[in-house]
Amino acid sequence: MELNLLQKDVAKICGVSEDCITNWEKNRNTPQIQYYPRISNFLGYLPFNVDLTTLSGKLKAHRYINGLSQKQLGKILGVDGATVCSWELEENKPHKAILVKLDLML
Repeated sequence: MELNLLQKDVAKICGVSEDCITNWEKNRNTPQIQYYPRISNFLGYLPFNVDLTTLSGKLKAHRYINGLSQKQLGKILGVDGATVCSWELEENKPHKAILVKLDLML
């Protein structure tokens, strides 16, 4: 509203339909992760709470900033998406070889 943009303007910026913007605003549904980078760029900040002091938070932030699903990040790292999920839930920790990859990535 501060920018005097209509929903159709924001929809065009984010690459979605005007109905998507309406539904997001009314909390009828949430954006798919592929739109997170565009939303963050538009807002100028990451509108999600992540704890950047933990590996779990760093993983989530990396995925959100890059619009990656857990499955997609897993593919990049050579693991299953469920494995990435378990790291984010802090149920498991990555092996040393994966930690090296993550250090370079994050």
